[in-house]
Formats: sequence, C-alpha cells, structure tokens
Amino acid sequence: MAALLVLGVFSSAQAQSLVDLYQAAQQNDTSLQASLAQLNAAQAKGEQAKAGNRPQAGLAAGANWANVNTSLSSGSTAANNQNIGVVASQPLYRPVNGFAEEQGQLAIAIARAQLAAAEQDLLVRTAQAYFDVVAARDTLSFVQTQKKAVAEQLASAKRNFEVGTTTITDSREAQARFDLVGAQEIAASNDLLVKKLALDQLVGKTDADPKPLASQLNLPELQPANVQEWVTRSLREHPVVRQLDKKFDIAELEVMKAQAGHKPTVDLVGQYQITHAPSSSFPAAGNFRTNTASVGVQLNMPLFAGYAIQNRVKETLALVEQTRAERETALRSLVQGVRTAFYGVQSGQSQVKALEAAEASSQSALEANQLGYEVGVRINIDVLNAQSQLFQTKRDLAQARYNVLVGQLRLKQASGVLKAEDLQPINALLAP
Repeated sequence: MAALLVLGVFSSAQAQSLVDLYQAAQQNDTSLQASLAQLNAAQAKGEQAKAGNRPQAGLAAGANWANVNTSLSSGSTAANNQNIGVVASQPLYRPVNGFAEEQGQLAIAIARAQLAAAEQDLLVRTAQAYFDVVAARDTLSFVQTQKKAVAEQLASAKRNFEVGTTTITDSREAQARFDLVGAQEIAASNDLLVKKLALDQLVGKTDADPKPLASQLNLPELQPANVQEWVTRSLREHPVVRQLDKKFDIAELEVMKAQAGHKPTVDLVGQYQITHAPSSSFPAAGNFRTNTASVGVQLNMPLFAGYAIQNRVKETLALVEQTRAERETALRSLVQGVRTAFYGVQSGQSQVKALEAAEASSQSALEANQLGYEVGVRINIDVLNAQSQLFQTKRDLAQARYNVLVGQLRLKQASGVLKAEDLQPINALLAP
C-alpha cells in the first residue's frame, strides 16, 4: 500500500529536473536565507564603522528654576534660565576609526564568502537529496521486478514438483526467497517515502518528483584529471580561503588599533548656544539672552592608562598568531578534502565501468542458469541466486552513477568553484 501511495503521488505530478528543484530550494532554504541576512547585517555594520570618520552633531537643551534666599535680602528671589545649543565635531585625526572602517569592509567580504559557501552547500544538498529519491525509487523498482521473477520461479518449482520432476526443496527455497524479497520491498518502500519527505522539506514542495537518468548515458569525464590542479584552484578561489585571509587581515588591523592607543586624536569642534537667564550685574538687572558661537580644534593626547594599551597590544599580537595557526590548519583540511573528493570521483568512475561489465556478466549467468534449470543440470537455488546477483548489480550500478554525479559536484565544492551552471550538464543526462 505504501508503494502504491508513493507511485500514485509520483504519477499525479509533473516530474521536475534538478535545476527546477534547486531553484525551488533557493526560495525555501533557511540556511541560505540566514547567510543572506548575515551579509545584510555585515553591510550595515560596515556603514556603522564609517560613521567614526564622519561629522557628528547633537542638540542639547536645558531649563532650571531656582529660588534664592540671601542674608542681604529679607525676601527670596525666583530665577530661571533656559539654554539650547548645537554641538558638532569632525574627526581630523583618529587612526583607530580608520582601522575600524577597514575592518568593517573586510567583514563584508567575509559575509560574501560565507554566502557563496552557503550557495555551494545548497547545490550539493539539493543534488544529494534529488538522487537519494531517484536511487530509492530505483531500488523499489528493482525489488519489485525481482519479486515478480521470483514469483515466476516459485510457480515453476511448484509445477515441477506436482509432476514429479523436482523435490519439495525447490519449492521451499523459492518460497523463502519470495518472502525475503517481500520484506525487502517493504523496506524499500519506506526508504523511498523517507527520502521523498527529505527532498520535499528541502525544496518546499509536497509533490517533488525528480526525473530519472536516461537509460543510455555516458557520465561526464573528470576535468581537469590532475588532482594538483584542483588543489591549486581551491587555494586560490575557495570561499573558505577568502574568509581565512580576511580574518587574518582583521586580526592584523586589530594590532594596529591597539598600537594607535598611544597616538593623539584631533577633532574640529563647533558649538552654537543660546542662553536665556536673569542677571543682576552691570549694566542692568533683568533677563538677558546670550548667543555664543565657537569653533576650534581639540587635541587629546593619552599619557598613561595603567599599562592597558601595552597589554592590549600584546593580546592582539597573540591573537594574530592564533589566527595564523588556525588558518594553516584550515588550509590543510581543505587540501585534504579536495584530494579525498578527487580520488572518490575517480574510484566511482572505475566502479561504474566495473559494474557495467558485471551487469552484462550477471545477465549472461542468469540466462545460463535458467537454461540449465530447464534441462535439469541446474537446481532452483542456482537460478534464484543468479536473479539476486543480477538485481543487486543493477542497483549498485545505478547508485554508483548517482555517486559519481554528486561526487563531481562535491569535488567542485571542495575546490570552491561550484556554481549553479554546473547543474546543467547533469540536467542534460536526465530522461525527457
């Protein structure tokens, strides 16, 4: 029933290509959306860093009331004053602000690299989920075909037993194999449902129906075929390398910021203030309004900060060394990942060729065993084993082809050169 449900869902919807489902995943994937939001946040933070070198202005206002009693007067005097003013400043020399602005731009570059890495990860995850469904569907189809063949062999064994040409052993062996394949069919049905749910969740659809590969196809060759070229590309283009380089630059700028703590700062400061207050002094008593305007240059020179600046410099220098070590560790892991992915694809291509030969051999072996069974030189279990070997080989061959295609995408991801356009060659291999 589960298998029929799945097949009913598949037949009720139009099949989609890998590119179609990737485009749907782009609109639905929360990891990609989070990386895009992180880029927007980094851009906003970069603008905040620029504010340190831009003019600043503020409005200040105040009012107070006072009741004054003096020994010279028998009464009290009420007084009130109000003031309002505008204060503006323009940094002229603040090296720390300049370094902070540079760090803000580097942080934006890191966020862009992280977004590129998230896009590549989504490409691979989509392809993996796509071919997981196709492989699970193939497995179910192979098991069902095998079940049909075993059922025919079971019926043949029963007929031969009834006419006395074989023993009851053949019927029981065929029945045991039929029951085993039935259990495999249930497991394959459940696996297909699980894989399809994972694909639906990724692409945000409830009717995702990936197209299978064409029946006759040649897998694309691995280009370039030299692992060192892939390693060189990864060290030059991988988003992780760009992130590591920018993080190291940020750490070095942090050292410069700490060292700039010894340096003076110079600001251009301007102020305009209006004050309304009583006065009892010359030339006359009463409420007076005073307008004050001033402009000047303000210098601040740090002299001693309790060794805070010196220790901050030591801290940042140590953090630079930490960043350098972490960068080297990450690069080594990156190179190892590229080599592993490259040899994995090479091995997969060799497995495909070997399994193609094994499929042809298994088919010939099955036909020979069937003929031998008919003429009495082979027993029923020989035919059943040959059938099982053939369908297992077919399933392994299909899985190996999917692994090669996904493995090529993983290799490009490991090298940092994976793009959405790389799905097009795979799309061309799908059935119409």
